[in-house]
Amino acid sequence: MTIRYTVRWTPEAEGDAATIVEFFHDPINAEKVIVQFGEKADSLQTLPERGRVVPELRKIGVLAYLEVFHKPWRMVYKIQGREVWIMAVLDGRRDLADLLFERLAR
Repeated sequence: MTIRYTVRWTPEAEGDAATIVEFFHDPINAEKVIVQFGEKADSLQTLPERGRVVPELRKIGVLAYLEVFHKPWRMVYKIQGREVWIMAVLDGRRDLADLLFERLAR
């Protein structure tokens, strides 16, 4: 029997996804990306451990955050008990340190 996890989004991650979709000029493409983000997140209901530890965080000893890709975006999450928390959806083409600095500077 497969263990199922509940996937939850933090307000910050929801904001990330909304900001990404704002850049689409075509509403059909925007809707498609929203659905794909949801599908990627929902796929973490089973086997969320399949993601990799975020390499930039591993370098500083932080191992609690995993990521999966929906190119070019990185979906960063953590597992707490039977819950998977989507923490951020980040542009994989940008430097993670810069993205985190921008977030903390808000």
